[in-house]
Amino acid sequence: MESWDAVIVGAGAAGLFCAGVAGQRGLRVLLIDHSAKVAEKIRISGGGRANFTNRDLDVRAPQRHFISDNPHFCRSALSRYTPQDFITLVQRHGIAFHEKHKGQLFCDRSADDLIRMLLAECDAGGVTRWQPCAVQAVRHGASGYEIDTDRGTVSTPQLVVATGGLSIPKIGASDWGHRIARQFGLRIVTPRPALVPLTFDAQQWAPLAALAGVSLPVRIEAGSGKTITQFDEDLLFTHRGLSGPAILQISSYWQPGEALRIDLSPQQPLDDWLIAAKRESRKRIDNLLSSVLPARLADAWVARDAQWQRPVSDAADRALSALARALHGWTVQPGGTEGYAKAEVTAGGVDTRDLSSRSMESTQPGLYFIGEVVDVTGWLGGYNFQWAWASAHACATALRGATPTPAAGA
Repeated sequence: MESWDAVIVGAGAAGLFCAGVAGQRGLRVLLIDHSAKVAEKIRISGGGRANFTNRDLDVRAPQRHFISDNPHFCRSALSRYTPQDFITLVQRHGIAFHEKHKGQLFCDRSADDLIRMLLAECDAGGVTRWQPCAVQAVRHGASGYEIDTDRGTVSTPQLVVATGGLSIPKIGASDWGHRIARQFGLRIVTPRPALVPLTFDAQQWAPLAALAGVSLPVRIEAGSGKTITQFDEDLLFTHRGLSGPAILQISSYWQPGEALRIDLSPQQPLDDWLIAAKRESRKRIDNLLSSVLPARLADAWVARDAQWQRPVSDAADRALSALARALHGWTVQPGGTEGYAKAEVTAGGVDTRDLSSRSMESTQPGLYFIGEVVDVTGWLGGYNFQWAWASAHACATALRGATPTPAAGA
């Protein structure tokens, strides 16, 4: 039976990076993945250009951008391996990148550049990769872990689970990491789709289904009292409901049965503007609104109430005020989400109460969990990749048993 200093299961962002760092520390590392393709989630992310980190992550309070049953758990890893640390690595490999929006960094050319970088880091560390190779079983005994794979049984004192969450099953996502955690008595925070479009009852949504494709900047919020969460982002209408960055962000906080509040004109206060227009304009209200809203949305909104279907000069002040309130305070109650098929990440996962924030080792000695499989979920915009890099680095630098490189000719 072949023995390794560490075996990492999952060749995505976290697994590849962890393997490269550990290998370059001198550990003999085996990286296993059941898929024939490496890092497919990186390849398809960011429209194929991989939003690989976010400059705006506050290393003094990184938990502001992450959701977890223990929101402070992520602070240790994120403060020790920062966005600038990863940017330095990207620059060292000569990968051109740009900032697109709110600190979000993308490869100029292709996400493939990032994958090649991670593979080069693995090569520099002498990492052995088995792909495609499925794991059938894991056992723990006096000498560590025995792992039955398609290519035989291997042993290791340290097993790192980097298999991600349940999102995007068409590229191979599975609950394998959660099952391994349960096998060894670790707790799981119930997984759910996050950064996901929201859907509505078909009959309820029918009047708005024709707006599919319409996009606009909004302010959206969920929650109540001291737990209100708010984002200023773009909203996209779909045939089944709502999507776009605003919805993906708020979806991680939305609870089933809860209503969302959406300001469709956050930059233009409409009440005084409409009253002023009444004195100065003969335009129909829908035509007037199309100067601050997409025309299709303005038309559809005005069609909802006969008192708005007229020139603004003929409308009652109270009708214009009601229109302004409705646009600034649109309240909708989603029926559900598009599920894991369309979710960018999985919220929930291995309970951080059973993990060390310093090393990512679990209460089961020698068993580590990194990346999306852990109950740490970032905002849209590169935060989840930064968690992958940071948690992987924390784990790789904590792994024990680095062996010296044999002298030439030994």
